[in-house]
Amino acid sequence: MNAYGNRRALNQYQQMGVQSQVTDASPHWLIQLMLDHALGRIAGARGAMEAGEIAAKGELIGRAIDLVEGLRISLDREAGGELAENLFALYEYMGRRLLEANLHNDVTILDEVSSLLRELQEGWRVMGQSLMATPA
Repeated sequence: MNAYGNRRALNQYQQMGVQSQVTDASPHWLIQLMLDHALGRIAGARGAMEAGEIAAKGELIGRAIDLVEGLRISLDREAGGELAENLFALYEYMGRRLLEANLHNDVTILDEVSSLLRELQEGWRVMGQSLMATPA
């Protein structure tokens, strides 16, 4: 099997793992997965950008934007009140910044969005620990 075939097989295997995680996941865990995958795509885009791999950079940033958009549209703005509104605006901002990073080949913008996502990821991680510690 050539390198392309190896990569394709690995991607299919990873997709199966992700599908399994999604099927059995709580809403909290799904958000955590989306944050993880968005960060992974941005890291990959950063590497592609630095290597001059324009097509890969664009594809990875596009996937990161899709994940951030998924986070944005998953918000219940009515029930979530001010927090949901703030997250909505933050996700919108991150999507715009990712587009700018793609257009201008700017790794500092990718780093900015990654930093914001890591802060959210840490908050979700702490919330998850808190939820698990709370008796049903």
